[in-house]
Amino acid sequence: MHSKKQTSVKYYVGIDVGSASVRAALVDEFGTVVAHAEQPIQIWEPQPDHYEQSSADIWAACCTVTKKVVCGIDASRIRGVGFDATCSLVVVDKQFQPLAVNSEGQNYRNVIMWMDHRAVSQVDRINATKHRVLSYVGGVMSVEMQPPKLLWIKENLQESCWEKAGYFFDLPDFLSWKATGVTARSLCTLVCKWTYTSDGGWDDSFWNIIGLEDLVKDKYKKIGNHVLSPGESVGKGLTPEAAKDLGLPEGIAVAASLIDAHAGGLGVIGADVKGHNLPCENQPITSRVAMICGTSSCHMGVSETPIFVPGVWGPYFSAMVPGLWLNEGGQSATGKLIEHVVRGHVAFPELQSKAAARAQSIYTYLNSHLDLIKKSLPVGFLTVDLHVWPDFHGNRSPLTDLTLKGMVVGLTLSRGLDELALIYLATIQAIALGTRHILETMQAAGHHLNTLFLCGGLSKNPLFVQMHADITGKPVVLSKEVESVLVGAAILGACASGDFASIQNLSRTRMCMEGPYCHPAQPLPPESGG
Repeated sequence: MHSKKQTSVKYYVGIDVGSASVRAALVDEFGTVVAHAEQPIQIWEPQPDHYEQSSADIWAACCTVTKKVVCGIDASRIRGVGFDATCSLVVVDKQFQPLAVNSEGQNYRNVIMWMDHRAVSQVDRINATKHRVLSYVGGVMSVEMQPPKLLWIKENLQESCWEKAGYFFDLPDFLSWKATGVTARSLCTLVCKWTYTSDGGWDDSFWNIIGLEDLVKDKYKKIGNHVLSPGESVGKGLTPEAAKDLGLPEGIAVAASLIDAHAGGLGVIGADVKGHNLPCENQPITSRVAMICGTSSCHMGVSETPIFVPGVWGPYFSAMVPGLWLNEGGQSATGKLIEHVVRGHVAFPELQSKAAARAQSIYTYLNSHLDLIKKSLPVGFLTVDLHVWPDFHGNRSPLTDLTLKGMVVGLTLSRGLDELALIYLATIQAIALGTRHILETMQAAGHHLNTLFLCGGLSKNPLFVQMHADITGKPVVLSKEVESVLVGAAILGACASGDFASIQNLSRTRMCMEGPYCHPAQPLPPESGG
């Protein structure tokens, strides 16, 4: 997988920590992924809505995949490392040892995952304050952000965790600390998940009013009082210990990190689309939406001036693209929802066995099966009598209601593969309708959006992509380099190395595009799959 001309090429390592796995890529100076590797990581669900991980397990996986992708490469050609990760909360003590975020006292389980919804009572009380910082998260704070989780720890694990804690890290910042020994935080994580503002910093009155005044008294040492822009070089680069762990040279540049969705957005939103007759051609980048779709989905739109969108996070200044304001819509369960619906169906064993017989993934098989049963009409019309409400894990945007539940209407007594394929299709359509709801809300508030740029695991499913084009009525662009999130992380490392002038130049010139998927002339009927 490595080029024979590697001696004259510079390389950058991108490390992406997702919900269920860690991935790494070696990316050359032209934006090409030369090698990549993946390693699963553990998730514990000790009770409903509690999701935990281990920072030691995550770091070990980072080391494993990085060693794999740099194997055989001249180390002197590797110029920088960039991390991205889910916005999960990592807790360590004053000696940086893991602290349990659970009543069982299991210290290795020291990460509260982004999708953990244990802090429902805490976030309700935070939102009841109607504090001014809430205007920067769509008016309502999500249970998935860090302040409610911190408050939950203080109220439920006072002695075992809160009083012993030395540092609370967003996972992307934990990784840059682990690599450099520097506790600096990324502007991306603090602005998007912790209520920090790029112009005013921390607001003491917010932390005081919600009952976390301890953090103010400590001058925010535990949650970050040294803030760097994404892509900025951290400390003196890789420490000797981290270099040995990762199989990389000591001292190479380490970048201030990004949240995983933001790395994906950075990897695709600046793509060169000339010659494809797209509505965003010759238009500013503010006409584009980057949609990062995996376990969950995020919808990233940028603007030159702040736009306050009800139910949509932001505006955040310079959180993804330097100098631009970011709004972030999202759906808490998309890939996870599709998997839940498909694997929970009575016909799943039959699907599994038939897909294996053809050496296909279950989703490739389902897509082919839908093509077989659609007859003369477009596949989207198959669900005219079957409807899914997709908020099985609450609604993040734009309704901001974590109490909402999922629903399926139009079920019959059928238990076969046809019915499984139809509910799979209706679920994808429901997710796409949720995307349309988010985009319409953003546009009503002042965004001017005309093209979708997709990346992430679900963007590899042609049915998911086509339904989003059909239902939103907007063309969808896929990157020629499918691992856009990893490329985004590597862009950070390239920026930190000093080899390139800016993140904007990197994201604009290093990406190429493929496609696009365009919505067909005959749209779906409005009632289909809704």
